[in-house]
Amino acid sequence: MSGAPRVALVHDWLTGMRGGERCLEVFCELFPDADLFTLLHVPGSVSPVIERRRIVTSFLQRLPRAAERYRYYLPLFPAAMRGFDFSAYDLVLSSSHAVAKAARRRRGATHVCYCFTPMRYVWDRYDDYFGARAPLALRLAMPPIAAALRRWDRRTSARVDRFVAISRFVAGRIRRVSNREADVIHPPVDAARFTLAEPARRDYYLVVGALVPYKRIDLAVAAATRMRRRLLVVGSGPDARQLAATAGPTVEFLGWRSDTEIAGLYARCRALLFPPLEDFGIVPLEAMAAGRPVVAYGVGGATETVVGLDTPGDAPPTGVFFAEQRVDALMEAMATLERNEHRFEAKALRTHAEKFDRPMFRDRVTKYLAEAAGC
Repeated sequence: MSGAPRVALVHDWLTGMRGGERCLEVFCELFPDADLFTLLHVPGSVSPVIERRRIVTSFLQRLPRAAERYRYYLPLFPAAMRGFDFSAYDLVLSSSHAVAKAARRRRGATHVCYCFTPMRYVWDRYDDYFGARAPLALRLAMPPIAAALRRWDRRTSARVDRFVAISRFVAGRIRRVSNREADVIHPPVDAARFTLAEPARRDYYLVVGALVPYKRIDLAVAAATRMRRRLLVVGSGPDARQLAATAGPTVEFLGWRSDTEIAGLYARCRALLFPPLEDFGIVPLEAMAAGRPVVAYGVGGATETVVGLDTPGDAPPTGVFFAEQRVDALMEAMATLERNEHRFEAKALRTHAEKFDRPMFRDRVTKYLAEAAGC
């Protein structure tokens, strides 16, 4: 590609700094002059690196209460994507868990999609959003809308030249949903945010995440209550009241905390409990970067980042897996960890997390785009 290529970054929406936005931040650093297209932007909700660039939003930005209720406008997402013009760009780099991958490039340009998952609202997470807990009117209206969005999602996958998945688990889902192959580049953990604490009395387990059904924090709460183990829960969400009602006296809910506070909680915990089925799951790597082991559900993305006690090979273990999302299974894994705590060495855990560190991610993305698009 002769001269400096014009680059468009495309992200579903900008409403907070989560794992996807940490990846976008690196893309912004790689292409400091790129324009950024997104369905919706809540000013001040993302990092200065992202906020400083030219951000182009869709008509959803002007709809009533869009900042809080943008998911209710799901049927309009395809129309919002069609409203963007990418004809001036040589490279379109989308980071997508919903509709950003539908960006339509011009002929001769290249579209690379860094895919967190195919559109979760109409595929694997449909019941979480539109199942029994949803209002009746929404449950009745969604089946034909979801069917149309699935067809659209498959059709727009053809616009992508190269898919890059965040995990082998997600690459398999892309293959099943879109019949497309995907390369894999794992997302980054910012290891510099975390430090190893001096050995001290670590008397609590830790959970970090949104209090929503699919996170299965109910398993952690029930296990800690039954085992009479101290558990600190960091996060907020619609399940907060229900979880608190079932928790015993050893469980404490802290709400959301700052990055600095969370880093300190990681460093001083006995272990992180990670019960959900996740596409990747950055939280276990954050715990390991702080030198602490993980008790994780042994399906999905966690199997690509956590080294279990019984994992073949010479790599030091970084956690314990449990095979079923049941309270008894989690309790057994916690007991296994407690019997084997001497096998988890903080520096080895940190070294493992650094394999996924931010500079590594930046280097892998740079090399990939140079090969895929000449950038």
